[in-house]
Amino acid sequence: MSATTNTDMEQNIMMWKMKKLIKSLAAARGNGTSMISLILPPKTQLAQTNNMLATEYGTASNIKSRVNRLSVLSAITSTQQRLKLYTKTPPNGLVVFCGTILTEEGKEKKVNIDFEPFKPINTSLYLCDNKFHVEALEELLQADSRFGFIVIDGNGCLYGALSGNSREILHQFTVELPKKHGRGGQSAQRFGRIREEKRHHYLRKVAETAIQMFITNDKVNIAGLILAGSAEFKNDLLKSDMFDQRLSSKVVKTVDVSYGGENGFDQAISLSQEYLNNVKFIQEKKLISKYFDEIAQDTGKVVYGVDDTLKALDAGAVETLIVWENLDVNRYIFRNSENEEIERFLNPIQEQERANFIDKNTGADLEQVKKEPMLEWLAEVYKQRGANLEFITDNSGEGSQFVKGFGGIGGLLRWQLDIAQLDGAEEDDLYYDDDDYF
Repeated sequence: MSATTNTDMEQNIMMWKMKKLIKSLAAARGNGTSMISLILPPKTQLAQTNNMLATEYGTASNIKSRVNRLSVLSAITSTQQRLKLYTKTPPNGLVVFCGTILTEEGKEKKVNIDFEPFKPINTSLYLCDNKFHVEALEELLQADSRFGFIVIDGNGCLYGALSGNSREILHQFTVELPKKHGRGGQSAQRFGRIREEKRHHYLRKVAETAIQMFITNDKVNIAGLILAGSAEFKNDLLKSDMFDQRLSSKVVKTVDVSYGGENGFDQAISLSQEYLNNVKFIQEKKLISKYFDEIAQDTGKVVYGVDDTLKALDAGAVETLIVWENLDVNRYIFRNSENEEIERFLNPIQEQERANFIDKNTGADLEQVKKEPMLEWLAEVYKQRGANLEFITDNSGEGSQFVKGFGGIGGLLRWQLDIAQLDGAEEDDLYYDDDDYF
C-alpha cells in the first residue's frame, strides 16, 4: 500500500520540483539589476501588466551604465515575450523569472522561466534586482495544515510547530517553581500562597507567549493546537481566562507526555497521530518505519542502494520507491565507439574519477550524450515502472537513518526478489557504493 493517495503523491512530487527550482533560483546572482521577478495573482489583467512593463522599459532606457542598461532592457523584453504566451492569467496565477545570471565559471547565462504555481498564489510582485525573489514561492510550499504544540510542565514550556514534514521548535523557556512542601519553619499558608502566585505568573507567561507564537496580524496561524505535558498544567492552561479564546478554540487534543522540552515535543507528535494523519512528517515516519519493519522481519521484500533499487525498478517489482529529496546522483548516457548507448548513475565522487567516462573494452573516452539529475529522471519514469514515488527528508530520526544507513534510496517490493538472479545483473561499478558515498 502506498503511504499517500495518487493525488497527494503527485502534489508532493510537484512540491519537490518547486523546491529544486526555488533552490536554484535563490542561488542565482546577476551582474547589476538585470534579474526580473514577476508574480501575478489569479485574475490579474495582463494588459495592465504589459503597460507597466512598457513604462519600466522607458525608465530603464535612462540607466547610465551601458552594460546594466542593456541587461535590464533585455530582461524586460524577455518578460514581455513570456507574457505573450498567455491570453489571460492562469487560474493559480503566473510566475515569471527573466534575466542574465553569472554561472560558476563566471560566464553570463540567460534565464527565462514562466509557469503556473501548483496552487493559487496571492502575492503581487514586480522587482528588478541582482537576484530572483522567491519568498512568495517558499510560502506556497508550506503545508495547509500547520499544527501548533505547547509542551508544558513544572520545569518549563516549549512551543513547536509541525508543517508538512518540517518540525520546528519556535521557542522554549525554563521556570523554577516551589515544590508542594516547604522546608520546616515556614508558614504553610504563606508558602502555599507564594506557590500559587508563581504558578499563576507562569501560566500567564505561557498564555501570553502562545499569542506571540501562534497569532500573526491578529489571525491564528495554525490549523490546530495540541497541548501536551503534565495533566495539571495543561488543563489549568486550557481552563484559564488568560488563555486567548482564539487559541483555546483551536485545541484539537491534549496528551500526557512523560517528558518536557524537545523529547516531550516528539512524544506529543507521536501521540497525536490521529489528528496529524495528513501531515507529511507523520506519513514519512510511518513509511520508513514500515520499511524498517520489513527488514526486521526478513521478508525479502525491500531493496536499497542505487544499483539494486534500479534493477528492481526495471523488473517492475518496486511498489513504493523511497528517495531522499537531496540525493546527489546524476544519470549519464554515453555512446561508445560502436555507437551503443551506455547508461550510468554517478555521484560527485565518481564523476571525478575518469574511469567512469572510459570504455572498459577499448580504453577510449566515451562520448557524453546526456546528463541529468537522477531524481528528475525518476520523477518522470516512476509511473512507467509501475511504482509509487515518495520523496523523504532527513528531518526525522527514521529519515536520517534511512539516508545514512541505506544510501537515501530504496524500495518496498511487491514480491521477494533475488537481485543476483535478474537477467543482465552484473557485479560492476556502474552505480555508486553507498559506503563510499557517505
